[in-house]
Amino acid sequence: MLKGISPVVSPDLLYTLHVMGHGDEIVLADAHFPTESLNDNVIRADGVKIKDLLEGILPLFEIDSYVDDAIVMMDAVSGDTLDPTVEESYMVPIKKFAPNEPSIVRIERYRFYERAKNAYAVLLTGELAKYGNIILKKGVTPV
Repeated sequence: MLKGISPVVSPDLLYTLHVMGHGDEIVLADAHFPTESLNDNVIRADGVKIKDLLEGILPLFEIDSYVDDAIVMMDAVSGDTLDPTVEESYMVPIKKFAPNEPSIVRIERYRFYERAKNAYAVLLTGELAKYGNIILKKGVTPV
């Protein structure tokens, strides 16, 4: 047992976060995301909400400060609307652990899927919020 690591961060997730390099991305995908068809490196976090995973991941993970789109969420499809409380809830741990990071960037659904295809890993969660997916780009750990 390790101290100071959230129990929502599984050994597989901890290893993945460790071996990812600067600029690699991890997708925290909601329960409806087409995970298996987009990426071969899938980690499961069944039943765990993305906000809770952000609380567990962000103390361990430096966000890339060299790009403007280090934190990305999917934009609503035409005719749909976003629930602003989803992004607001994600911003709580983001501001807590990465207070100097830029705002979340929203991108079109299929652009989000392309980023997921090229991501280092996709973490399939139990998140049920519509448009609850988020991508984090890993940065350099400060000395």
